[in-house]
Amino acid sequence: MQRDELADFLRRRREAIRPAEVGLADGRRRRTAGLRREEVAMLAGMSVDYVVRLEQGRSSQPSTQLLGALARALRLSDDERDHLFHLAGHQPPPADGTARLARAGLLRMLDLLGDTPAIVLSDLGETLAQNRGAMLLSGDQVGLEGDRRYHAYRWFTDPVARAVHPSEDEERHSRVIVADLRAVAGRRHGDPTIARLVARLNAESETFRRLWAEHEVAVRRFDHKTFVNSRVGPLLMHCETLVTPDLGQLLLVLTPADDDTRERFDLLRVVGLQEFAAEV
Repeated sequence: MQRDELADFLRRRREAIRPAEVGLADGRRRRTAGLRREEVAMLAGMSVDYVVRLEQGRSSQPSTQLLGALARALRLSDDERDHLFHLAGHQPPPADGTARLARAGLLRMLDLLGDTPAIVLSDLGETLAQNRGAMLLSGDQVGLEGDRRYHAYRWFTDPVARAVHPSEDEERHSRVIVADLRAVAGRRHGDPTIARLVARLNAESETFRRLWAEHEVAVRRFDHKTFVNSRVGPLLMHCETLVTPDLGQLLLVLTPADDDTRERFDLLRVVGLQEFAAEV
């Protein structure tokens, strides 16, 4: 671990980023260039004291999870993120693996969308970043461990995860999920991560086995979903999917499909975050 270099890099990246780039107000009375330390701590979900110790070269070795949070908070490019990992004494996440960090360009788009719910996903359905609007709809999905990080695994193995959508929509959603996974498996043929995921799903879910055997293929682009919310009622959302050129990551943007949903979602923004099963 290169403490002094890590401290200097984090400090310079914090000072170089504009508050507006991460969705914060750029007030005239700011005396600090870039972000304040407490703002980095808030965006990364860690204590201000730890950010201070990192920038002063007094910290213990940060975990890969913490480094990922810092990379997202500081909107690091792929090269900058890899450099951060090296300075901290860790190997960067593989460029073609499923534990990737959200790309800087997609994070900037996430910020620009403001209150519009949006999620950055890997091609295997791992939530890499989400804004507050998405959390209002489906809870916090970032940082799940093991098989639960994958959307398909949660959907087919956890009834609580499916409860965020009406039961009458389950068959349609199941077919969409399996058809999309088929497309990813074909595109990434020979990838052991996908092979293991499919094997586990075949072993644990009869519904998945039935649909996988039908060999339907379809890449998700536009869809609509109804979210069940105990506070404001059903929310019908249009889902638009934007993908990176290599199809490795995607940005899912959700917008109200009708006036009733728009009014209920406005109310939900006022009511605030609600704890319930996390699923999209």
